[in-house]
Amino acid sequence: MAQGRGWEGAVLKLMRAKDFTLTVTGAEDVTPHYRRLHLTDGGLLAATGVHPTMWVRLWFADAGKPHQRAYTLVDPDPAAGTFRLEFALHAGAASDWARTAKPGDTIEATVQGTGFEQPAPAPSHVLAVGGPASLPAINSLLGALGSAPATVWFEGGADDLPLRVDPVRHEVRRVPRREAGAALVDRVKAELPDLLTATPHPYVWIACDTRTTRTLSAHVRRDLGVPKERTHALGYWRAG
Repeated sequence: MAQGRGWEGAVLKLMRAKDFTLTVTGAEDVTPHYRRLHLTDGGLLAATGVHPTMWVRLWFADAGKPHQRAYTLVDPDPAAGTFRLEFALHAGAASDWARTAKPGDTIEATVQGTGFEQPAPAPSHVLAVGGPASLPAINSLLGALGSAPATVWFEGGADDLPLRVDPVRHEVRRVPRREAGAALVDRVKAELPDLLTATPHPYVWIACDTRTTRTLSAHVRRDLGVPKERTHALGYWRAG
């Protein structure tokens, strides 16, 4: 199925990526800026299993060229073979497809590169940094790491999808996006050290734009001395 997908598809095929066809069963406009699609998985979950923050690559046509984007699975149900995907609507091939997707429509998906290692010992405090693109993954993470308290620095506004937080255990610190992510970097650098020193087994999870993620990841590991196995960092989008 790599044919027609350019060099990206060929590389993924060489890496033994698995391909599936997803079918839309329903759609809902959650907010003016977000659309949620319900899909059957074409055998994906049975073949690959499920883990927290799991994502798939979807393939779109963009001016006759292949275009792939990654999306986090929302509420995957292996027994039913279903999950949902949530799309932030903006300019681009992926959003254009999501806006008009209707029951019966299909889309090709590839699974390769996704993974999650349960931190051991279990986190005594989860410290997550993200934004609209990683919001479904943050929700998945918080649901998977048990009863640990969590602090989330979220770069976004009030019109984003809701975070699935427990107000007793989870604190969300919202940061407007300014200066290409610099405001978020400054806020996290100022506030993270005290939280790290106050807990024995922290777990730091970072999923922002690529540049911000790299900056914060380097700071956490090099400057704050958090071991690699207690951190996870992945750029979820590239700033223009």
